[in-house]
Amino acid sequence: MKILVLNCGSSSIKYKLFEMESKEIVAQGGIEKIGMKGSFLKLTLPDGQKVMLEGEILEHRAGIEYILGVLLSEKYGCIKSLDEIEAVGHRVVHGGERFNSSVLITDEVIEMLNECIELAPLHNPPNLKGIYAIQELMPNTPQVGVFDTAFHQTMPDYAYMYGIPYSLYEKYGIRRYGFHGTSHRYVSKRACEFLGVPYQGQRIITAHIGNGGSVTAIRNGQSIDTSMGMTPVEGLIMGTRSGDVDPGVISYIMEKEHMGTKGISTLLNKFSGVLGISGISSDMREIQAGIEKGDKRAELAMNTYNYRIKKYVGSYAAILGGVDILVFTGGVGENQAVTRSYVCKDMEFMGIELDEELNNSVRAKEVLISKPTSKVKVVIIPTDEELTIARDTVEILSNH
Repeated sequence: MKILVLNCGSSSIKYKLFEMESKEIVAQGGIEKIGMKGSFLKLTLPDGQKVMLEGEILEHRAGIEYILGVLLSEKYGCIKSLDEIEAVGHRVVHGGERFNSSVLITDEVIEMLNECIELAPLHNPPNLKGIYAIQELMPNTPQVGVFDTAFHQTMPDYAYMYGIPYSLYEKYGIRRYGFHGTSHRYVSKRACEFLGVPYQGQRIITAHIGNGGSVTAIRNGQSIDTSMGMTPVEGLIMGTRSGDVDPGVISYIMEKEHMGTKGISTLLNKFSGVLGISGISSDMREIQAGIEKGDKRAELAMNTYNYRIKKYVGSYAAILGGVDILVFTGGVGENQAVTRSYVCKDMEFMGIELDEELNNSVRAKEVLISKPTSKVKVVIIPTDEELTIARDTVEILSNH
């Protein structure tokens, strides 16, 4: 059974084609710069070789048509007919309160997704464009939506409510939703499989940290709190996002800088975080290089970034009443030893004892990096959101 997974961003489309019996990735790649000059499709061949195909790709439908053409092509293809693809799974960023699990996409579901656009105006429209494109190009192929927010729908009301008039929640759905749910779900479950412990009964903190980042508290396989909020700006300091900010600061900046709502949103989403503090880059590798050259603001950006993660880990340990497993994932979580070390330093009181030597010698693979004496198991688990989407797609199909 072949499942195509699509992740449509505002100017990009990532894809993976899975052969589900063997869990093999048959094809993978992505399109960048949709609607811009210099758009291209980059694909990874089975031998690991990367190929770049340039072409004018003006919108998402054309991009998906291009991807399907490559999958069918003689030179780079892996299928003889689109009928070999039994279903398409889509990453959908915001499902609001409507969706607490993955769903088969119907006209009714599409209507509900359109209603969620207000909650994620940057993310949901391109997700929908991907769905519409498959409807046109592969009209008989079932589609499944897998939501970033769904895993966090188990949060209790006192964890997701903001301290604002309740009527605003009732009118506009203003509450904390959380994101990266597909990743948090996958790595928490996979960590238990890797450690050979049951998923139920574990107190787990998952740190999905990269250019975007969030921390989640999981008890008995359910999310009970997470650092992102109504939008992906809340919580950790990220590559270009501010994370938690005093709301008074926002109105103050707007007044002083004569800024409107769009301007402040752009400032907090695109020009803040690590980039804003360092003035160098949102890429942690460049921040590390700056630190090595003695750049004080690069050092400040790194310390502030790491400190915020540690603060959330500590607060979630309190919520869970202790921790059994701490999971690092995402680009930074999997690859940056200095961040893992900072988060775990002086946490022996909480039962965390990191094996520094092991921590400094590994990256991007499943590995236990705590000492044998550590009460908390600290692990690196590379995330695989696409495989989770593919699995959910198969499960939904088997139930219909």
